Amino acid sequence: MNWSLSLGDGSVRDVIHWPELTSLDEISKVRGGNPILFPFNGRSYDEGEIGFWRAADGVRRPMPMHGLARQGTFRLALANERGFTAIFIPNEEARMAYPYDYEFSVGYRFSSHGLKCELKLVNLGRVPLPWSAGHHFYFTLPWTPGLTRADYLIRVPATRRLRADAVGALVPGPVLQPEESLANPALIDTFHAGLRSNEVVFGEKGRPGDIVMRLGEGAVPPADAIFVTWTMAADSPFYCVEPWMGPPNAAGHKTGLHWVPPGGQESFHVEIAVR
Repeated sequence: MNWSLSLGDGSVRDVIHWPELTSLDEISKVRGGNPILFPFNGRSYDEGEIGFWRAADGVRRPMPMHGLARQGTFRLALANERGFTAIFIPNEEARMAYPYDYEFSVGYRFSSHGLKCELKLVNLGRVPLPWSAGHHFYFTLPWTPGLTRADYLIRVPATRRLRADAVGALVPGPVLQPEESLANPALIDTFHAGLRSNEVVFGEKGRPGDIVMRLGEGAVPPADAIFVTWTMAADSPFYCVEPWMGPPNAAGHKTGLHWVPPGGQESFHVEIAVR
């Protein structure tokens, strides 16, 4: 939920933002950490109505925004000083929304200046499993006192920018430069697509300590993979850079929708480092 680094001058830098809370009763509404988006990221629509999706069997089913895992229950399967693996335990809501036989796990591996995370879906049933998962990292920003978002730059190797309209269809997004200020409001709710490489870099102008995020294990991500840039308000103490398997509403428009065959499995890998 929170990640910080102890610096050489004795100060502490928060990398992942986590707010002060008195309760975790509504954890899906917390603006912090790294909510896991599964089986689908973003908003889902069926025939223009939000909160639903239609499976291959033609049945319309409910689907909350960002899916089921971020508000769900996990069972710890492995934990040691290097990381942990947790397995999603579907409740009745999850079984109604995604009625398949599967195992979904989240595995973290930590290093001194970074982490790796694997989302893995194993198909235990007899029909193909649709999914398009992702991460919702809340990065502390600004991370140096006295600076503002205008002091930070981001480089995203995208050839196209997209957004979603009011019924979940993909439409052209803003025209952006290869390197943009994080103060640019056009970045908010933008999907960076057509990625030429798997690496996004953002940080303070002319200073060390950049955050480097890599999507996937290949030099170039899958064709429909995207990065999302988002924040809530001009004074929010966080900025989200989110690696997704595909754009939101993947089950509707099919862009970025992956299928795991019966007996098969698929993983989505993300790596983050501070350099």
